[in-house]
Amino acid sequence: MVVLVLNAGSSSIKYQLYDITGGVVLAKGMVDKIGMSDASLTNKRIDGDEVKLEGEILDHQAGIEYVLGVLISEKHGSIKSLEEINAVGHRVVHGGESFHDSAMIDDQIIKKIEECVSLAPLHNPPNLKGIYAISELLPDTPQVAVFDTAFHQTMPKSAYMYAIPYSLYKKYGLRRYGFHGTSHHYVSRRACEILGVDYHKQKIITCHLGNGASITAISHGKSVDTSMGLTPVEGMIMGTRSGDLDLGVLTYIIDKEELNVKEANTLINKHSGILGISGVSSDMREVERAADDGNNRARLALEMYDYRIIKYIGSYSAAMNGVDIIVFTGGIGENADRVREAVCKNFGYLGLEFDSKKNKGLRSKEAIITKSNSKVKVLVVPTNEELVIAQETMKVLEKGNEKVDF
Repeated sequence: MVVLVLNAGSSSIKYQLYDITGGVVLAKGMVDKIGMSDASLTNKRIDGDEVKLEGEILDHQAGIEYVLGVLISEKHGSIKSLEEINAVGHRVVHGGESFHDSAMIDDQIIKKIEECVSLAPLHNPPNLKGIYAISELLPDTPQVAVFDTAFHQTMPKSAYMYAIPYSLYKKYGLRRYGFHGTSHHYVSRRACEILGVDYHKQKIITCHLGNGASITAISHGKSVDTSMGLTPVEGMIMGTRSGDLDLGVLTYIIDKEELNVKEANTLINKHSGILGISGVSSDMREVERAADDGNNRARLALEMYDYRIIKYIGSYSAAMNGVDIIVFTGGIGENADRVREAVCKNFGYLGLEFDSKKNKGLRSKEAIITKSNSKVKVLVVPTNEELVIAQETMKVLEKGNEKVDF
């Protein structure tokens, strides 16, 4: 079975073409700067053939036309005909409370995704553009929506509710939803496979640390709490997002700086986090270099970042009455050995025996970074959200046309 996985952003489209039966990625690439004169498409085939096409790509439909064209091209293609694509799997960021699992896309599903636009105004619209484009270009090809929020729908009400008037929850669906669900799901399962333990008998904390970051508590195979909330702003300090913030601070800033809602939203999403604290960059590598050169604000940003991770791991360990496995993933989690060590050295009281030698210099490879006698196992597991989307797409197709009960 061949599945095309699409992750459509506001001005980009990431894609991978999977041969699920053979377990290989036939091709992967990205359309970048959609709507700009210097737009480009980069495609890399399984055999190493790589091509970059540059020019004007006006919209997402045009971008996907280019993707389909290069996939079947005589020189750079991976398949001979578009009929070889059995299904298309779409990453959809927000499914609200409607979706507890992935779903076969039809008019009713599209309408429900559209209803969630107000919950994810930056993410769901481009996700929908990908769906609209495939509906136009490959009308007979099944499409599946895989939701970032679905994995977290197992959280208990005590974990996902906010202490605001209940009527606002009922009216607007204001609650914690969580994100990065496909990543947390994949790395938690993969960690158990590496360790040879039963996924449904473990207490796991997964740390997806990148420019966007979230931490999730997974008890016996189910997400029971996660750091991101209604939006991806809550929780961890991120590249440019504030993470957890006293609401009184925000209202104070709005009053003193005379900001409107849009400006306040930009402040906490684009100018805060690691960038706002350090004044250097949102890129952890640049901040680490600045800290090494004696920049005190950069050092403070790193200390705050580490401390927030420690707080979340500690609180989730308490919430689950223990932890068996901690997993690091994402661009920072997979590559920043300094962050992993700074965090893990605080959990000796849990029986965590950290192995600095195994951790040192480890970059984007699966590894266990605790000693063999460690009660709590810590692993680095590179995430593979596209693979999860492809697998979920296949699973939905195998189920057939089961209707989602709204």
